[in-house]
Amino acid sequence: MEFSIKSGSPEKQRSACVVVGVFEPRKLTLPAELLDNAARSYISDIIRRGDMEGKSGSTLLLHNVPGTLCDRVLLVGLGKEKEFREKEYCDAIRCSVKTLNETGSFDGTLFLTETAVKKRSVAWRIRQATIVAQETVYRFDQFKSKKDEVRRPLRKLTFAVERRNELAAAEEALAQGLAIAEGMALTKNLGNLPGNVCTPSYLAETAQKIAQDHGIACEILERADMEALGMHSLLSVAKGSHQPPKLIVLQYKGGKAEEKPLVLVGKGITFDSGGISLKPGAEMDEMKYDMCGAASVLGTIKAIAQMKLPINLTVIVPTTENMPGGAASRPGDIVTSMSGQTIEILNTDAEGRLVLCDALTYAERFEPETVIDVATLTGACVVALGHVATGLFANNDSLARELAHAGEEAHDRAWQMPLWDDYQELLKSPFADMANIGGRWGGSISAACFLSRFTKKFEWAHLDIAGTAWKSGADKGATGRPVPLLTHYLLKRAGKLH
Repeated sequence: MEFSIKSGSPEKQRSACVVVGVFEPRKLTLPAELLDNAARSYISDIIRRGDMEGKSGSTLLLHNVPGTLCDRVLLVGLGKEKEFREKEYCDAIRCSVKTLNETGSFDGTLFLTETAVKKRSVAWRIRQATIVAQETVYRFDQFKSKKDEVRRPLRKLTFAVERRNELAAAEEALAQGLAIAEGMALTKNLGNLPGNVCTPSYLAETAQKIAQDHGIACEILERADMEALGMHSLLSVAKGSHQPPKLIVLQYKGGKAEEKPLVLVGKGITFDSGGISLKPGAEMDEMKYDMCGAASVLGTIKAIAQMKLPINLTVIVPTTENMPGGAASRPGDIVTSMSGQTIEILNTDAEGRLVLCDALTYAERFEPETVIDVATLTGACVVALGHVATGLFANNDSLARELAHAGEEAHDRAWQMPLWDDYQELLKSPFADMANIGGRWGGSISAACFLSRFTKKFEWAHLDIAGTAWKSGADKGATGRPVPLLTHYLLKRAGKLH
C-alpha cells in the first residue's frame, strides 16, 4: 500500500473516500465540521436523525456528499472525547482501514490523524496510524491454493495533518512507521510459517538475506563451532532433532566505531515438542511460535537498518528444534554451559533458557552497552499477565524504566516483574550449580533468575513474550510483538523519537 502526507481542507480532497471522526454523543470533530459546513449541514442532519451516535467502533458510509470533491465520506465513531486515548485512536484507525478495504475504495484520506490524543505528538499519531494500517491489511495465505481475495483492495492511504509546518515531522514519522511495520510483517511471516518450513537453517538463510539487503555483517555458527566454544547447554536441546542447530550473529554498525553495541538475543526454537518431557498434544501445533523471540529481533534489525539509525546493534539468535528421540537429553542429565556453570536438566521442556544462557555468555565478546533477550519463555508469564503485557525483568532499574516507557510509547506494553535474590533459592540442585526449573510457583521469575546468572558482566533485560507473541482462536497468528517496543526503545536511544 502507498502512503502519503497532506495538509488541506477535507471538502477539497479528490479521493475515493475521506474519513472523519464523530465523538459521543453525535459531536463532530473539526474536519467533520468543515465537511458539514461545505455540505450545508447534510452530515449533521443525518446524525441528528439517529443514524450515528459516535460510539467507538461504529461507522457510517455516505455517498455523494454535497459540497465535497470526494466520492464517499466515512464517519468513524470515536467514543467519548474525554476517554479518547492511545487504544481508542489505534482502534479507530484499524476500523477505518478495515472498512475502506471492504468498501471498494482504492484510496482514502484519513483526517483522524488530526484528532488530538492526550500527550501524544503529530509524529506519534502518524507513526501509529502507519503501523496499524499495515497490520490491518496483513494477510498470511501463501499456503492456500484458493486465496480470499479482496474485491477492490485499498491501494493508497493519505494521512492529513492540520498545519503545513507539521509536514516534515509527519514525513519522518511515516518513514519510521513503514520500517517498523515491515519489521513486524517479517516477524509475523516467520512466526506463522510451519515448522517443516521455518527450520533453523531457514532462519539462518533469512538472516543472510537481511544482511545482504542492508549491508549488515552476518555470521552463522554451526554445531562444530558451538562445540568448540563449549556451548553444551544449547547443544543439549538440539540432540533429539535431525535439523542442525545454528547460532546466527548479525552486526549493524550505524554508530561511531568506538561506541559499544546494543545486543538483542532472540530465542529460536523453531518447534518445541517439549523433548522427552513431551507436551500434551492439544494445541502443540502452536509450538511453531516458539521462535517468535528470534523472529522479533530479526524484524527489529531489519527495521533499524531501513531507518538507518545512528547506533550499533548486534543480534544473536540461538536456534534449534526441541524434539524427542534416542539421542535427546533426559530429565536428570547434567550439562556444562559456555560460562562453565553446570545445569541439571530436570525438565527438557524448559529448553529456552538452556539455549539463551549460552547465547548470553557469547554476547560478552561484543563488550555490549546493553543486552536484551526476547523469548516465548514460560506459560507462567501468560498466567501472570495474560495476553496484554509482556513480562519485563532487568538487572538495572533504569533500563527497565526505559523499556517500559518505550512500550507505552509504542502501545506495545510491558510490565516489570521482580528479580529478587529470594527467588534464586528455587533453582538449587544437589548435583549441579543449578537446576533448569524452579518448581510450580513464580515460574516466569525463576526462569528469569536462571538467565540472570549468565548476565553478571553487562546491563541486561529479559522480555518474556509467551503471552503476547501470538494469538489463538479465530484470530490465530503471530502478532509481531515486541518489535514496536524494541524499535521505539532504539529510536529513543538514537535521539530520533519525536
